[in-house]
Amino acid sequence: MSRRVLVVDDNPKITEVLSAYLSAEGFDVETAADGLSAAEAVERRLPDLVLLDVMLPGIDGIELTRRFQREHDLPVILVTARSEEVDRLIGLEVGADDYVVKPFSPREVVARVKAVLRRADRAAAPSEESEPLRLGALVLDPARREVTVDGRPVELTRTEFEMLATMAEHPGRVYTRMQLMEAAQGDAYEGYERTVDAHVKNIRRKLGDDPRSPRFIQTVIGVGYKLEQPR
Repeated sequence: MSRRVLVVDDNPKITEVLSAYLSAEGFDVETAADGLSAAEAVERRLPDLVLLDVMLPGIDGIELTRRFQREHDLPVILVTARSEEVDRLIGLEVGADDYVVKPFSPREVVARVKAVLRRADRAAAPSEESEPLRLGALVLDPARREVTVDGRPVELTRTEFEMLATMAEHPGRVYTRMQLMEAAQGDAYEGYERTVDAHVKNIRRKLGDDPRSPRFIQTVIGVGYKLEQPR
């Protein structure tokens, strides 16, 4: 069965181009031109993924992302203009899986759609039973996809969990941003670095980790990140 993608943008040319490229790759594509139509389309028939413009008439892309994550745990890729960096970061904070910046390569967008869907499939698939990873106060259970700090549950998005799990498997090992994105998503492209930084910022905030004096995630300047060995 074809995977279904909802493309939401008020620019007809963008929806036309993305629809053509996605359809050529075998996706079942539906489009919407504003926030209300997008919300109605999701309620009418749940897609596998939403390609979502941030600046929309009516309900904006950030609010829709928040709603889709809360109500459906629906994979979302934000489509933004170069001047909308704050909106991109907010979108990642509320649960967007990735973002692409206009002007974009339609082929890259298709590749990112495939990568996000692969990651969502992995997250939904039953995991082999494995022992929780215990790193001092931080406990990560890959089988149940649960994280706790000092016994407190921590809610992470799919991407955040994959990145933290990757670092937790080899504490002390330094990962570049591209390596973290490849581990979390299966693919990585130039330009993903800022996405990784935003996800790491979110993970730190949720763990209660102070970046100036990190308890868990250490920045390795000029390289990437690592998870501290328990002291």
